[in-house]
Amino acid sequence: MNESPAPIRERVLLVDDDSTVLRTFRLCLEDAGYQINVAHNAASAIAAVSRSVFDVCVLDISLGDESGLELLPQLRAAAPWMRVIMATAESDAAIAVSAMRAGAADYLIKPCGPDELIHAVEQQLQARRLERRIEELESGRDIAPAEHFDSANAAMARLLETARQAAETDATVLILGESGTGKNMLARAIHAWSNRRKASFATVNCPSLSAELLESELFGHVKGAFTGAHEHRSGRVQVAEGGTLFLDEIGEFPLALQPKFLRFLQDREYERVGDPRTRKADVRLIAATNADLGAAVANGTFRSDLYYRLNVISLTVPPLRERPEDILPIAHDLLTTLVARYRRPARRFSESARNALLGYSWPGNVRELANAIERAVILCGGEDIGYEHLPFTAANAAASLASATPRAGDPVTLEALERAHIEAILGATPTLDTAARTLGIDASTLYRKRKSYGIG
Repeated sequence: MNESPAPIRERVLLVDDDSTVLRTFRLCLEDAGYQINVAHNAASAIAAVSRSVFDVCVLDISLGDESGLELLPQLRAAAPWMRVIMATAESDAAIAVSAMRAGAADYLIKPCGPDELIHAVEQQLQARRLERRIEELESGRDIAPAEHFDSANAAMARLLETARQAAETDATVLILGESGTGKNMLARAIHAWSNRRKASFATVNCPSLSAELLESELFGHVKGAFTGAHEHRSGRVQVAEGGTLFLDEIGEFPLALQPKFLRFLQDREYERVGDPRTRKADVRLIAATNADLGAAVANGTFRSDLYYRLNVISLTVPPLRERPEDILPIAHDLLTTLVARYRRPARRFSESARNALLGYSWPGNVRELANAIERAVILCGGEDIGYEHLPFTAANAAASLASATPRAGDPVTLEALERAHIEAILGATPTLDTAARTLGIDASTLYRKRKSYGIG
């Protein structure tokens, strides 16, 4: 059994030529729970940020014969996300101004007490957390609350239990399933259940990019690496440092880039485009696809060794039509969320709407259901969402009826067949009277049959 990974600690780089200061600062910050690396000069500092990702750097202005002010722009270029606190024994306002203009985020006067040091570092870490959170929100990658991810369907419940167990490890997870089944949501939930939840969840959409652009998106590039590379750029691997990297539609990953990605998956090592220096990454990988990767391996469009590396924990999300128990709970959750977002009066689904939701086959799965509820919330002017507010046409009502189970010819009783037929007709029509006319019976007969079959 895999052991649970240790909680991810935020990383701080200390750069000072004074070993006593380094030791004091290191002990103080390690006691506060941070992961500390130290560098005694400019060369070792540049080497450190080239190998690893740091959230904050405490940089001494005087490094023997070297200048921290001259090193600062180099660090900013190599790690633009890293927040730098300048430290010096001089209380010269001009030096402070120069440091801030060069890109420093804060300024410390030595000697400083432990509380002052920890407070300065924590302030910059809070700023980094906020930056990551804003990026997630602006990119539409907000993490769904994992505690609300549940299912009344036995197969889906078993899958979620496996996902929770996998979340406690750093094992690579491969999520399979039809388009729209919620693979992205499951990936976010696994991240939220893991010890990496306080770090970033970074997404790469594989089909949207060429091999060249995907390599830059993943690993980043340096200025001048190719036409249009006007500045250094961190890749999604660096953004996800300490957290989770999610590759959506991995089945579309370019074949030419697969060997380089396989090496990253095996060793967690990579190079930015145009930069020969090898970097280490601390990320957990989750991938998802609606493609048949086995078939892709067979036809030569996907490497078998990459497939085996990805397929450590495999989770296949069942389509919504195979878990009808989840349709109404998901619809109610969506209703609550969307009513708050749009400030609309809708509060519940009418009987006709519930029947329609249950009777439809949802070929677009949860994504199609979400779109249908969003439309209904916007169009509904009262508290009850009715059949008329849902985007059901005669064509998809017929499709729903055709997909109802059991079907004619199945080895079932006439009673079971009649019950399924009545349920499908009720779900495809707005009123009981309309359903009765479609069935060729009067409304009172339909009422009795509904009662006898226990149809809500």
